[in-house]
Parts: sequence; C-alpha cells; structure tokens
Amino acid sequence: MQIQRISDEVFYAEGEIVTVATPDLDFLKIQAKGNRRKRARLCTHVDVSDLLHEMIIINLRDTYVRPHKNAHKPKSFQIIEGMMDVVMFDESGDVRGVTRMGQYGSGYPYYFRLHKTRYHTLRTISDLVLFQETTIGPFIPGDTIFAPWAPEDENTDECVRFLERIDLTVDRMRPAGCRVAP
Repeated sequence: MQIQRISDEVFYAEGEIVTVATPDLDFLKIQAKGNRRKRARLCTHVDVSDLLHEMIIINLRDTYVRPHKNAHKPKSFQIIEGMMDVVMFDESGDVRGVTRMGQYGSGYPYYFRLHKTRYHTLRTISDLVLFQETTIGPFIPGDTIFAPWAPEDENTDECVRFLERIDLTVDRMRPAGCRVAP
C-alpha cells in the first residue's frame, strides 16, 4: 500500500485494494508523535467526495478534539488499541453523557455509533488510542459545526484548561468501571 501525505496529520491510502498492517499503524504513531496536535489519520476512502468515509485515527493522551457535531451524518468508532471516552454535550456545553471505550476484551464497549447529530468530543485515556471512524460523505467543511463554547485549536492554553474541566466533570459523573449513557 502506498500512503500519500496531505498534511502533518492527514494521509490517504492509495490503491484499488487497501489493507492496513502493523507497519502502517507504526507509521501513524510516529506521525502523531511528531505533530503539534498529537494526532494522525489514515483515510482509506479515495477522496473527500466518497459517499463512505473510513479512517484509522491515532490520538495521543491530551489530544484536543474540539467539540463538534456533524450535520445529518451518523458516525461510528471502533477501538483497535487503547482507551478513550466519547463525551456528549448539550447545546449549551454541559456534559450530558460519557461512554468509556476500550479495545476488544477490555470489558468496555469497543464499538460506538452516534445516530443523531450531537456535540461530542473524544478524550484519550491511555497513552494513545487507535480507532476506526466511519461516517458518510462527501466531506463538506460546513457540515462540521464546532461548538461556540469550546476553544479553537490554536488557543493552546484555553484547550488545556477545557480538557482539565472535562476531566473533572467526567470523573465526577462516572462511578468506577461504569458506563454513563448519553
């Protein structure tokens, strides 16, 4: 498989048949560790116009994923390695639910599907989380609606404070080993 670099954190798999193996995942881990936003994704769909978008994503601990919702686009996550929380918010930014996810055999859900458009973020629990995200295309930038109450990626200090607040809120909501559904 050939990999085309789009940016420091976005890559596309090239070829009529796409397979992903350990060296590809190791490559993504290196890319995530080497960029400012601590994440990398390998898109396995052909381009932004595809009707089905599948991505293998790596987020390192403390990766900030700005809370957002996707207009009329369901999505799913499947954990390959590590642990993360999917944190759901209401329209005003209050945490309304959290699902801790872990790889198969961890005792946590390893698959999550979001049918309805809702604000959400991903909170990496382990040193890194490796997961597959699937959604429908085509990718249209305006379909991603960023939460007005959440800091932009460039505001690093605000992002750190936001993550700290989310950590405190989520930790208060979750009895040990329990899943709090949105």
